[in-house]
Amino acid sequence: MVPLRPWGSGPRLEGSEARDAGGPRIGPIAFDRRELSIILSVYGRLVAAGEWRDYALDFGRERAVFSIFRRASEMPLYRIVKDPALARKQGVYSVIAQGGLILKRGQDLAQVLRVLVRRPRLEAL
Repeated sequence: MVPLRPWGSGPRLEGSEARDAGGPRIGPIAFDRRELSIILSVYGRLVAAGEWRDYALDFGRERAVFSIFRRASEMPLYRIVKDPALARKQGVYSVIAQGGLILKRGQDLAQVLRVLVRRPRLEAL
């Protein structure tokens, strides 16, 4: 088994190496506790319904991605992306479908995730 280091305990850069492109060094973008709670509540409902089975988290310098899979061996059905660079333009959050189509963008995560929840339909017998 490989021992893991705590997050952010990597090598420290000194002087000019600590800045990217002349600006201050920015750590990886991640979802905070509130955002993960909202995402996992939607995810949990659809796992219970049998539609989704697996997820993956990816934290990068520019954006954080929560990928949703039907099976672990497939490409993600949906990706929930947090990109702070788009905060003043189209919104921090977006939901992207498997083919790359952006389903919804916005500033409010709960509002953006509504595109993933299907409304129940009443059918006559």
